[in-house]
Amino acid sequence: MASLAAHLTASLLLYPVGVRRLLCSISLYLKNPSLYRSRIWYLSEPKWRNLDLYTLLVLLPIASLSHISIFLVLSENPTYRFSFLHQAVVVFIFWALLIFVVLRESFDLFSFPENLAFLFAGIAFLTEFHLTGRGIAGLGGWVYRILGGLAILCSACCVYLSIRPSAFFADFMLSSGLVLKGTWVLQAGLSLYTDAFGLKGCDKITGVSVTKGGADVRCELDDDMWRGVVLMNLLFVGHVVFVFITGFVSFGALNRYTNTASGRLLAEIGSETMLMHPLPELEMD
Repeated sequence: MASLAAHLTASLLLYPVGVRRLLCSISLYLKNPSLYRSRIWYLSEPKWRNLDLYTLLVLLPIASLSHISIFLVLSENPTYRFSFLHQAVVVFIFWALLIFVVLRESFDLFSFPENLAFLFAGIAFLTEFHLTGRGIAGLGGWVYRILGGLAILCSACCVYLSIRPSAFFADFMLSSGLVLKGTWVLQAGLSLYTDAFGLKGCDKITGVSVTKGGADVRCELDDDMWRGVVLMNLLFVGHVVFVFITGFVSFGALNRYTNTASGRLLAEIGSETMLMHPLPELEMD
């Protein structure tokens, strides 16, 4: 990803998917914690509510083909060039997982173990970790290493869910990791590829410098570089706090809504029972 547009597109794909997964997993857990089982994708009825799934089914192959076309066009910096081919493979794996979700629900292929899908997702996130930040060094490389760490987190959660699909905490962390990836990839694009939101005393990364290999955020002084590292670490902590506060607030709000709905249902059942069993009439002497 060597432009602000690429980072913005990735953020617009990751953030809604993470938020939707977070809300669906919490809602499903609160309905019956003892019967909770994580799903590779939480489908909703009616089908128009799965618009994000169908959008990804269209956009992911386009993104994969665009990465392949860039791989064919570039001639300099073989490491950076082949990273596009690797990214195309990663995107294709995620697209194949979405195809599996649609086929499994459409043709009732429930005999196919969903645990295997979580395992493939973990492998895809692990591959993404190895490819994140190729051709970027220094301060820019540190920003991308944080993004790679989030990929490791998602990979570990997917592998754990393939073993224990009833682990709500792992699903919560996976959903939060996707949301955090969506916010942080946008932060990386703004801080590294723009002048308006760039780091003080440092230049932005250009596409030309990346293709030549070893691109970095050029800073006038070492103090500017270290100040940028500290600032990016603080920003990441802020992103983490924001995402987890959002998750806990969502859990509390959905828990309150679930308790209120359950109370109303019990009240309706109680009133219907009273109507079905009227009090016996008193006999007068």
